[in-house]
Amino acid sequence: MTNRLYTSREIMVIDVLHPGKATVSKTEIRKKIAKMYKTTPDVIFVFGFRTHFGGIKTTGFDMICDSLDYANKNELKHRPARYVLYEKKKTSRKQRKECKDREKKVRGTAKANAGAGKN
Repeated sequence: MTNRLYTSREIMVIDVLHPGKATVSKTEIRKKIAKMYKTTPDVIFVFGFRTHFGGIKTTGFDMICDSLDYANKNELKHRPARYVLYEKKKTSRKQRKECKDREKKVRGTAKANAGAGKN
């Protein structure tokens, strides 16, 4: 790929042909792409798959990062979290609501302090 949007990753559209099968799992697709591009499946992120009418063809997106460190540092956090490469912090619903209400009471840059609970 010579026209790379970013220097450390490749983004491409994938067409998967699967006659006789309803669909192909994302883990199978990741393994196949890893074999084609001589890399490991943990640096490959596949998403946005849509099966065409009739079920023979599926189209989606694929992103191959150069390293796992780059993926954890620069990618959107939900992509590595799907493949258990990034641990997402989970707060309780009540804490999120209280934080939101505190932020509503102040304006401007003070919202950052109010959201952290530093009134």
